[in-house]
Amino acid sequence: VVKEKNRMGECPVWEERENALVYVDINSQKVCRWSPLTNEVQSVSVDARVGSVALRQCGGYVIALGTRFAFLDWDTQVVTTILELEQDKPNNRFNDGKVDPKGRFFAGTMAEETAPGVRARGQGALYTLFPDHSVIKQLDHLDISNGLDWSLDHRIFFHIDSLTYSVHAFGYDVHTGKIACPKLVYHLDKEEQMPDGMCIDAEGKLWVACIDAGRVIRIDPETGKRIQTVKLPTPRITSCCFGGKDYSEMYVTSAYDGLDEAALAKEPHAGEIFKITGLGVKGIPQNFYAA
Repeated sequence: VVKEKNRMGECPVWEERENALVYVDINSQKVCRWSPLTNEVQSVSVDARVGSVALRQCGGYVIALGTRFAFLDWDTQVVTTILELEQDKPNNRFNDGKVDPKGRFFAGTMAEETAPGVRARGQGALYTLFPDHSVIKQLDHLDISNGLDWSLDHRIFFHIDSLTYSVHAFGYDVHTGKIACPKLVYHLDKEEQMPDGMCIDAEGKLWVACIDAGRVIRIDPETGKRIQTVKLPTPRITSCCFGGKDYSEMYVTSAYDGLDEAALAKEPHAGEIFKITGLGVKGIPQNFYAA
């Protein structure tokens, strides 16, 4: 549905009030918004790689870029820094993020590659930005903090650390925002490659984007079994969300960075955004950052 190619399309968010899909292109340092009505993509350039975007209750967006949290005013294109983190780790940046059921923004970090396929391990962390702009560190020693969401009863937090090739579930206290007691939900098999972004559907099942495997998979977190696979026409599938007027459509982002010239010649859809219909299941609306 979006032919404008992204170097590293990520973190799709359906924004009901704008009837639009918001997402980031991490490596192009852009926050983007696509209207299915006009088919137009608007974008705002920022001054660092931007790992994630989420909706703000009062309008505009909260973003995680470089190693800082910030607000983005879409109309003026002004970025206002809230807080700088990890200033002792100049090679780190924020990656995926999402707002919890109480309006707190969870986002995690990772080390950038120093050469193709080479990155320092265990440099990432997961943080929570509260509505009063205070921050706590929830997890440490992560490789690539990635896909995240909450169970429908708000008792479980799901999280991916990509280089473990696994989805984990944590106990989640909705009152304090704290997480605890990780358990393995699902370990990806060889053909599923590496887990990236993730979302939950209205039946409480998880959808995981598999980067370099060209697919999204549906997992039952209670049984730990994969129950569905949807293959897409390009390998570097990065994230997914539900949207559309009744949240019955799935939007899937992809990337072309990481493909060499020979691979790109064979992958005309790399970096595009796709819509999957007919899944027979709906998603749930995104939460708003409560400040």
